[in-house]
Amino acid sequence: MNLAIDAGGTNLRAQVWYKDECIAHFESKSSEIGLYAWIETVLAKHRDIKTVGISFAGQVEGGRIVSAPNILIDEHDIKKRVESKYGVTLKIDNDLNCAVLAEAKEFGVQNICALYVGTGLGLGAMESGRVIKGFKNVATEIGHIPYKKTPLRCGCSRNNCLELYASGSGIAKQIEYKGVSCGTTLNELISSGEIEIVEMFQEALLVAAGTTLTLFNPQVLVLGGGIIEANPYLEDFILKNIKDYTLSNALEGVTIRKSRLQNASLSGALLLKDLND
Repeated sequence: MNLAIDAGGTNLRAQVWYKDECIAHFESKSSEIGLYAWIETVLAKHRDIKTVGISFAGQVEGGRIVSAPNILIDEHDIKKRVESKYGVTLKIDNDLNCAVLAEAKEFGVQNICALYVGTGLGLGAMESGRVIKGFKNVATEIGHIPYKKTPLRCGCSRNNCLELYASGSGIAKQIEYKGVSCGTTLNELISSGEIEIVEMFQEALLVAAGTTLTLFNPQVLVLGGGIIEANPYLEDFILKNIKDYTLSNALEGVTIRKSRLQNASLSGALLLKDLND
């Protein structure tokens, strides 16, 4: 049996798979229980699990958790600890690296990028069937490239990250800074007359998409995440305006589509078992 886990900033989700069938689901709040302790509760109920794949909303390197701003971490050296105690094989990777694995399988291509807009702004990129990770497994951190200076502070402590404009957390910070009394969804902002925040978000999203296309030249660019899902118009908005934000040659033959997967990060966590380290 195989265990797939999506360790997100809000929820911990898991699926237990036997061959090609999901036989059990688990879910908890990320702030209520440590990740290691939660994994132990699952493994205690399913002792025949042989592999564990974790999609992690934070920085990981060599099976070790480096940083996790929104997840309760009770064990950083999680691969070594779980494998030595339970005799399983554990693989853990960034959630967007996992998402792009699942999106590549879904679209049947080997050159693909997954740009996800939710609480944060994340990117996974695959070149010739291999996920681009970089020297310290922090490549493609598009949410933290310098964009425009602001009085706000990103979770990484800087004041000019793209994520401060093109993400749910960025929108919330913009609203708080302006002292506006309204919801944080794009529709609520428009209804409240806060068009400036929406326009800043949209422009930053185009910069993120255009930068992705220019840098990685994928065959497919997949758009995902909670904000994309809640605002279907953003797909057409990007298609209509992207030519002004990317190198023209990088647009030739590119397919830009909204994700068709319900939880690409969780699906990608299951696929980690098939990868060679």
